[in-house]
Amino acid sequence: MAEVATSGTSSATSDQLLVVIDPVARRADGESVRIARDVLRAGAAGAKVCLPDGPEEFARALARRGSRRPVVVGDDRALVRAVELLHRQRELAGCALSLVPVGGSVSLARALGVPSGAVAAARAVLDGAERRMDLLVDDSDGVVLGALRIPPLGATSPARDPADGVPRPWLRTCRSLVRTLAPARPPAAPGSGPTRLRVEVDGETLVDLHQSVEAVSVVPGASGTAHVEVRPASVGAEAFALSAEGRTITVSGAHFRYRADATVSGPVRTRTWEVREGAWGLTVPAR
Repeated sequence: MAEVATSGTSSATSDQLLVVIDPVARRADGESVRIARDVLRAGAAGAKVCLPDGPEEFARALARRGSRRPVVVGDDRALVRAVELLHRQRELAGCALSLVPVGGSVSLARALGVPSGAVAAARAVLDGAERRMDLLVDDSDGVVLGALRIPPLGATSPARDPADGVPRPWLRTCRSLVRTLAPARPPAAPGSGPTRLRVEVDGETLVDLHQSVEAVSVVPGASGTAHVEVRPASVGAEAFALSAEGRTITVSGAHFRYRADATVSGPVRTRTWEVREGAWGLTVPAR
């Protein structure tokens, strides 16, 4: 892991920064990484820049930050990884994270209020304010910053069409030929359709195993709670969604996978999530 100590000619903040640049961000958009680094160098005297080569060095850099305020340059996965590491070290309460979103998936960062441009995000690191937010923690010590969904729709990216770049008439001909020659689509994989789950919110059963469900979603609710919505499988007429708010959510039943922020986990037979009020802080533009 490369570490570079830098000092700017002026300082917009008295904080000492540890700038951890995720390797995925460096590969995805080196120009945005360079811009963010230059803005942070110019605004924070004595900022320390780390270039970890992988998750282990990323974790080691955070663990050795001392009194420096950590700044992650990376995508949503890098942010979640940083929060999870600090949570497992039991250091989230006294540590305000900052983020410059760079990479393929930054929708979570935008939803949390972080500017999407490298310059604006770096300026928010220097001049912004800490915002305390709730955290969803599961019984395996995993964390959820934004939304949770069962099943994990969009868990895999669609494969690139091998005919990309081929003139459109040829593409239509190829696709027609493929449809003609291809065998019938196999049955859906287990767990890809409606499933039977028990969903409990603060100990009260919202839906039980006798009812098949299409989807379960958990998103931040009022401070200290999460909003849970269960969409039962429709039989004939459209089924109405069931919803509740609470601090503890338990899902159990058939093996299921779930998408938490940008990561798919499972399969598991049961999982419990608990809302931790104001458990972590993120630097966002000052209002």
